[in-house]
Amino acid sequence: MKATNLRKGTVIIFNNAPQRVMDFHHNTPGNLGAHIKLKLRNLITGLQTETKFASTDEVPEADVSSYKATYLYHDGEGYHFMTTETYEQYVISGETLGDAIHFLQDEMVVDVTLYNDEPIGVGLPTTVTLTVADTEPEMKGATASNSPKPAKTDTGLSLSVPPFVKIGDRIIVNTEEGTYVKRAD
Repeated sequence: MKATNLRKGTVIIFNNAPQRVMDFHHNTPGNLGAHIKLKLRNLITGLQTETKFASTDEVPEADVSSYKATYLYHDGEGYHFMTTETYEQYVISGETLGDAIHFLQDEMVVDVTLYNDEPIGVGLPTTVTLTVADTEPEMKGATASNSPKPAKTDTGLSLSVPPFVKIGDRIIVNTEEGTYVKRAD
């Protein structure tokens, strides 16, 4: 495919590995040739890189597929998923899932991505609701202070939350950035 046809979410082969386009900018500087600036995430290692392509470059698209699966549980072998169509079960390692393990919840439906028929990751919803398992207590009378404090969720995710959040609160978290969005109703 032409580099100008790349869009956020497209999976390409770059440096002999499938890479998802995380960010895309088409630059046309003055009298110089146009180029495409990309932020890529390696779907196998999870590492992010930035690169440029000339707008006329051909970029190989990766042969990836995905299927809907329900997260079942975690044990010593890995994280267990069941396809929603055939009810086949798959085990995916924590290393393959990366930070996604902090957002998985029982019965959550995700998109499992396959490359060469091997699972290489999961697509999560944009936000999830998690329970705060540990944080500092709210300071009485510190209403003027709006500085965030550290917290840990029941899934093991560490993040910063506003000072009014306490243990047991349910919060909405952005899965792409791992950040607090708001308190859940």
